Amino acid sequence: MGGGRGGLRCAGVQAGGNRVTRARIAGLTLSAAALVGIAGWERYQGAAYLPTPQDVPTIGWGATDGVKPGDRTTPDRALIRLLSDADRHQRELRACLGDVALYQHEWDAYVSWAFNVGTGAACSSTLVRKLRANPPDYAGACRELLRWDRQAGRVLPGPTRRRQAEFAQCMGS
Repeated sequence: MGGGRGGLRCAGVQAGGNRVTRARIAGLTLSAAALVGIAGWERYQGAAYLPTPQDVPTIGWGATDGVKPGDRTTPDRALIRLLSDADRHQRELRACLGDVALYQHEWDAYVSWAFNVGTGAACSSTLVRKLRANPPDYAGACRELLRWDRQAGRVLPGPTRRRQAEFAQCMGS
């Protein structure tokens, strides 16, 4: 198995002794479990609302693009939009990360995070710089998730819980 950025895959061992590999992100897609996790964090809302006073209007399971106060949706339409939005976030995150190898659980954690904070903020982050380093700072990038729990300088309990869960997932816990 190749190591670092030069090889196609990087080997590791999971708890229980199972061998897993880091794969280039071009070959990864968000797992079903991670999509369900995003939906759980976002919680369905049929009418547009502001999750926090400084936030943007949100609807369904965390959709924000083009959402205006007074907008409404159904669970079916919101689920279709969640799938579409998650796919878009994956594409945008792949584009800014470049040719980095990740474990599936790392990819899932980073997509969940980018879904929540937006890929614009994600792609200009220190976390992405740590993953694009040669060699990548995988543990440092996972730790960066914990820094994304504030809005307007205030620590918010919901994002703190989410970042802690994403950090644990990123570290393979």
